[in-house]
Amino acid sequence: MQPIFPQTGVVGTGAMGRGIAQMAAQAGSEVWLFDVQEGAAEAAKQALQTTWQSLVSKNRMQPGEMEACLQRLHLATRLTDLSPCDLVVEAVVERLDVKQRLFADLEGIVGPDAVLATNTSSLSVTSIGAALKRPGQFAGYHFFNPVPLMKVVEVIAGLKTNDSVCQRLTAYARQFGHTPVSAQDTPGFIVNHAGRGYGTEALRVVGERVADFATVDRILKDQIGFKLGPFELMDLTALDVSHPVMESIYHQYFEEPRYRPSVITAQRLAGGVVGKKVGEGFYTYDKGVAQVPAEPPVPSVTEWPPVWVSPKASRRAELYQLLKDLGARIETAAAPSAAALILVAPLGLDVTTLAAVERLDATRTLGIDMMLDDASTKRRVLATNPATRADMRDAAHALFASDGKAVSVVRDSGGFVTQRVVATIVNIATDMCQQGICSPADLDIAVTLGLGYPAGPLALGDRIGPTNLLEILFNLQTVYGDPRYRPSPWLRRRGALGLSLTHEEA
Repeated sequence: MQPIFPQTGVVGTGAMGRGIAQMAAQAGSEVWLFDVQEGAAEAAKQALQTTWQSLVSKNRMQPGEMEACLQRLHLATRLTDLSPCDLVVEAVVERLDVKQRLFADLEGIVGPDAVLATNTSSLSVTSIGAALKRPGQFAGYHFFNPVPLMKVVEVIAGLKTNDSVCQRLTAYARQFGHTPVSAQDTPGFIVNHAGRGYGTEALRVVGERVADFATVDRILKDQIGFKLGPFELMDLTALDVSHPVMESIYHQYFEEPRYRPSVITAQRLAGGVVGKKVGEGFYTYDKGVAQVPAEPPVPSVTEWPPVWVSPKASRRAELYQLLKDLGARIETAAAPSAAALILVAPLGLDVTTLAAVERLDATRTLGIDMMLDDASTKRRVLATNPATRADMRDAAHALFASDGKAVSVVRDSGGFVTQRVVATIVNIATDMCQQGICSPADLDIAVTLGLGYPAGPLALGDRIGPTNLLEILFNLQTVYGDPRYRPSPWLRRRGALGLSLTHEEA
């Protein structure tokens, strides 16, 4: 296979630069390693040799292939040694001035047809290339760490980038065995932008004392299928990395409420409680293992009260069947008896609002999240309101845990936990499509590969139903009065017309 770029330079030989160099060499390119730190390029070459030897020992690479890749690695002692390169990718510190100076120097070294690419994750591609004489030959080429395992690459066009440059970078990524996605030059590009909703909304849930960190993590893993809860994820990435990204995207979008950071992470960052790498974050760590608090035990209840379900409950028929399967005594009168446990199942509203509007006895009223089919989840979530009696809370907990399924009881919240987090994720994703940052297909692919979500945001939105998501968001706006929850025009129009969230206009 003839590589798209036969001669590739990599500037910056840390973990990211080494990963890019590894894939370029494996794709057949002659690769030139350069780093301003003395000895760093040599160390990178040695590390790559160790990596390839490991692949050979696991029968994932032939010895001859390893030797060929090693022969294609070259050390550049000066930046001018990169003059033969058809492509130079930088993976240096995330500082605009540093990158601008580097590319200005490189432009005077490489040939006029050479492509220059930045691996920036948070800076504007257009701003980095603004002072270049040939900005058409400059683009963003954002890989994810570790590069060999994270199989998505964002190809970002600056305002003056030639289409042919992005086309060549896209084809080159495919030669790596990666999946390229095309993004406009906007804050966070695709993956970091689309990932804004997961952590920030979870932080709002905890900030309202709806549930603690561990409970939120359990709910989002068990109800939707996220591999890591938001607080596990932030502990893994570390707040000294993730909080500045939250602030950066928020400010780059001129304080757009959808991206609003949290005082919780700001305070923890200031206190040095940044995550797993320091042994303390949202969880404490013993020898690298999170110390997760045990779940509250299921209450012991000798007799369940009869259950009355609001006629406005979502998935009411399914909820009735679930109660029947659990052996509950179900009341079907127009109003509950004086002894009944009262259940509501709202989309986006809180239990308090429904108890007030439907004139229910709040002391006996709880909510259950029925956004998803009960059979498709590993956990049920109940919500009290400020007036709910302890005996009714315990009875509901015991009833819904009686078949062995996990149950979490949270405090009152518009949209429980899962509804509001998922609705925020989908809403941000649909607005990215509305802005034309990327195609719907590229968005779902990028998020699935880059963030490890159980499905792309648009596919997830279609599973829940655009009209249901609209109801959740409109009701969250009602409960909180926050423009954060205003639905994107893309979501609002497709929900109104019954179209898939992936639908593009003709």
